[in-house]
Amino acid sequence: MTDSPGNPGDDQPNPFKGTPFEQIFGALGGALGGSGLPGGAGGGMEFFQQLQSLLQPHDGPLNWNAANDIARKAVAQEPDPSPTQRDQDRVADAVGLADHWLDTATGFPSGVGTTAAWSRAQWLVETQPVWQVLVEPVAARSVTGLSSGLPEEMKAAAGPLVGIIGQAVGGMMAMQIGQGLGAMAGEVLTASDIGLPLGAPGKAALVMSNVRAFAEGLDVTEDDVVLYLALREAAHQRLFAHVPWLREHLIGAVTDYARGLEVNAQQIQDRVQEQLRSIDPSNLDAMQGLLEGGMFDPPQTPAQTAALSRLEIALALVEGWVDEVVGQATTERMPAAAKLREAVRRRRAAGGPAEQTFAALVGLELRPRRLRDASTLWGGLRSRSGQEARDGVWMHPDLLPTAEDLDDPLSFRAEATAPESLSEDEFDAELRKLLEGGGEEE
Repeated sequence: MTDSPGNPGDDQPNPFKGTPFEQIFGALGGALGGSGLPGGAGGGMEFFQQLQSLLQPHDGPLNWNAANDIARKAVAQEPDPSPTQRDQDRVADAVGLADHWLDTATGFPSGVGTTAAWSRAQWLVETQPVWQVLVEPVAARSVTGLSSGLPEEMKAAAGPLVGIIGQAVGGMMAMQIGQGLGAMAGEVLTASDIGLPLGAPGKAALVMSNVRAFAEGLDVTEDDVVLYLALREAAHQRLFAHVPWLREHLIGAVTDYARGLEVNAQQIQDRVQEQLRSIDPSNLDAMQGLLEGGMFDPPQTPAQTAALSRLEIALALVEGWVDEVVGQATTERMPAAAKLREAVRRRRAAGGPAEQTFAALVGLELRPRRLRDASTLWGGLRSRSGQEARDGVWMHPDLLPTAEDLDDPLSFRAEATAPESLSEDEFDAELRKLLEGGGEEE
């Protein structure tokens, strides 16, 4: 087929007519077609080659080959040396010491099976399986929603070519996600840095290039930074290893978000037209920015807002627990811990450009806004009732604090005191009371 998607032959139906893509490819055709290419033939052909690669057939809702290629190219823009054996040994030693310290701060045993020092490119490879689980439900709803939103007469006119619509949406989203993951790879410090279990279960890993860059801006030694981040990574591994429902709880919030996604083709077309009016179609950078700018991100529905709220609260509770446990483990052992704790808190609360980009792409808020409240809640509960009571809250999702509890963290189970010794039957009875009480409130 020699005709481009935006300029089909006179004897072929235009599958993009009446859709947002008619506006996009029409503008691209005006900018790049005709007798010459703005900015030189090489620049225009490079852009079209990238666009063509995104439209290649692929399995599933997203073209992951294209997304990975874009992410790798983004990572390659900065030096990304492979970790040395010394780096591997350094991470292993730091995680081993971290686990020893954490034994005094929580009853959860070590969850670390292996350790690793990663490059940024290795982070992309190691975390992709989980990203696919997180992103594909959202992408699938976007692709099928927009395709099914076409007018029936247009579906009939386009015939089998209507499949190009799905490929185009999947390709555009692949570009967005590749850019987001590439940027995030340049910032993350550990496998669990954003609060989600992105790596393989039991593998504690640090991204050494990013760790060194983070250490440069702090008035502490690099060894202290490595140890502190190893403590946080080991604490995450303990929590996810010994709270078996937690991984599914977090991923389930993302799935619920995707289930509530409602794609309105007319709204998206109106948005595209509005953005197109604001740019110069002869400017290739502007056109590429349009394709990468989250223009297919539909408005959130009430169901999605509720799912994202659950995700945000759960992430805050995870990060707050890690913050509290690591703080307890380092209080009398690590003078630099207070400074590092505050640096990590500020970094997590503000979020980096990559996290903001990814949130704009697929609607997932990855940074816990309420980390300090959650850490205060866990610390207060430990002070009143001991670390067993604090960690026992993770026994069941119905026991978790709510958004209202985070509004007044020191009042969470304020009546609780150090527990008396209970028999196994008495403990089970008390747990049933808590669970039944949680169900009545819902």
